[in-house]
Amino acid sequence: MVNDKNDRVIEPWETEEMTDEFFVPDYIIEYAKKVLTHYDLKVSHMEVITTKADKGGLIWKIETNKGPKSLKLLHRRPTRSLFSLGAQEYLVDVKKARVPPIVKTKDGMNYVEAGNKLWFIAEWITPLAPVTKDLEGAKQLCYALGEFHKLSKGYVPPKKGETASRLYKWEKSYEKTIIKMDWFRNIAIAYPEMSASSDVLKVIDYFEEHAKQGLERLKQSKYEELTKLGNAAWGLVHQDYGWSNGQMGKNGMWIIDLDGVAFDLPIRDLRKLITGTMADLFKWDVDWVREMIKSYHEANPISPELYEILWIDLAMPNEFYKNVKEMVYEPEVFLNDETKQLIQTIYEIDKTKWPVLEKIKNDWKGVKSK
Repeated sequence: MVNDKNDRVIEPWETEEMTDEFFVPDYIIEYAKKVLTHYDLKVSHMEVITTKADKGGLIWKIETNKGPKSLKLLHRRPTRSLFSLGAQEYLVDVKKARVPPIVKTKDGMNYVEAGNKLWFIAEWITPLAPVTKDLEGAKQLCYALGEFHKLSKGYVPPKKGETASRLYKWEKSYEKTIIKMDWFRNIAIAYPEMSASSDVLKVIDYFEEHAKQGLERLKQSKYEELTKLGNAAWGLVHQDYGWSNGQMGKNGMWIIDLDGVAFDLPIRDLRKLITGTMADLFKWDVDWVREMIKSYHEANPISPELYEILWIDLAMPNEFYKNVKEMVYEPEVFLNDETKQLIQTIYEIDKTKWPVLEKIKNDWKGVKSK
């Protein structure tokens, strides 16, 4: 542990937009140097790969006498970070998953605490390359995701860590979406002079109704019954899985950046991947959706009951909610011409979703879990 009671706590920092996205405060660089003394490594070069300045986290690629590594400053509270570090260790050591192994400190620890945050070093997997942004690439991503979910079952968090679980929170999450829809409506009414306000008001009833229908469907599904199986039975979701965090290596697909893993129904990751991919295509495509689900199923079988919940989650107004929820913080900034165009695009894409969902609704009735 590098911490001293008088040491500065690491906090989010500001960066100048577009000019210095890799800026790191000097005191954090000093912490990094101290952290590195806890490892049996000689570091010849450090390169900032990405920062989460608004949260207080970052990743360096470091060149060492034992090959390239990544040095990560985790932005979450230490007990939460212990959960994800334990998961990464479990997946590598117990399940032999293709996720980066953690490098131990001189004392045999998998992290160092400094600035009231956890730091750790992992192997830098090379070579890694994103899969192609086509249907074949999407299928590879889905199969790798299914493998990850299957291997993550049985994880038990370390005693000092907290249990990060979203398994039991689906109903509250859906309810929150419905409540926020009314917020969005009221904000748009309160700011009639903003260019995007009229567009919010044109579509809000449409999206609110689908959110309400989603909550009713969830209540009538086997959701509560499935959650009774418990966290370890379902395993972990990545929460930020996509084309950058699933990459192809020499011996197959690797999954990286596990900092946000949590217990949940696994199809939440699959839903996010499908809805995000459809947004990239600017329309819903039934062949893509079917093939992505099928590829996932081959690696981690989906029961008919779980498929129903996947369908319910796909039907929620996920992209609209995700892209406009920031309006509650600075509506006079957010409700601009760019948001106006974004809302119009999301609405047009969403209208293409319903014929696809109708076509796939009964796909799984005859499918048996392997």
